[in-house]
Amino acid sequence: MKNAELQIGCQTFTWEMLGTDWGGGPDDLVRAIADGGYAGIEITDTMIGHYALKPADFARTLTDAGLTLVSFAFGSASGFTVPEKIASDLDTARRWVDFAANFPGAMVSMGSATVVSDGPRDEKFAIAAECYNRATEIGQSAGVTVAVHPSSHHNTLLFTRNDYDRLFALLDPQVGWVPDTGHILRGGQQIDDTLAAHRDRIRYVHLKDVDAGGIWAMLGEGVCDVPAVISAARDAPKFIGWIVVEEESDHAATDPAAAVRTNRETLRRLGF
Repeated sequence: MKNAELQIGCQTFTWEMLGTDWGGGPDDLVRAIADGGYAGIEITDTMIGHYALKPADFARTLTDAGLTLVSFAFGSASGFTVPEKIASDLDTARRWVDFAANFPGAMVSMGSATVVSDGPRDEKFAIAAECYNRATEIGQSAGVTVAVHPSSHHNTLLFTRNDYDRLFALLDPQVGWVPDTGHILRGGQQIDDTLAAHRDRIRYVHLKDVDAGGIWAMLGEGVCDVPAVISAARDAPKFIGWIVVEEESDHAATDPAAAVRTNRETLRRLGF
């Protein structure tokens, strides 16, 4: 791909992390992201609000704002590691696959499995893989790509490079991956090595920054080599062209709209 084909989107977790301090709705998110200079949005089940049962209405709202739905993201209280919860997790996956199917090219991102159930940690990889594999089959039947989004949050199953390797070895080749630069760095990994090792799974990228101690930082103010990450993504054979910026720093918690606008300006200075 060439730089002109890259597209820059924004994830709504910047607002979601505010919890009850955020009193807005999905229309406010769409407006702030469009005003911030982005071309696309990735929204979650927590933030979709009244549009959850109205995909056609959401499509019109995005069109009016000049935005594309890059992906719909969701997680699970089970962490996708509880065998007895797989059926309900897959019902949820089917719901959001059906939602995403209303948006040409939109994907579904399933959040990192967290170790929330009893039993040996080693056994959780196979359980999570079964859930991701079966969700991907559901997606294929609807023409929607499903991808895994690992995190570095407390109690995650996917933190180190070894964790990534173990899970990905159990996944069907059709299961995608949304690498997240901040989470990779917080897991003590070398971004270039991890991206290269699993390049065939990369569909799009979550771009965010951390300092040397793993504390969230505004984009460009930490240790993430942004141009190198984007170059690696462009070389991935199934990369769909989207770089989705996600901001979790304290600055973002103070003024999310200003933070995402600043990040877009940072990318422009870098030539993207």
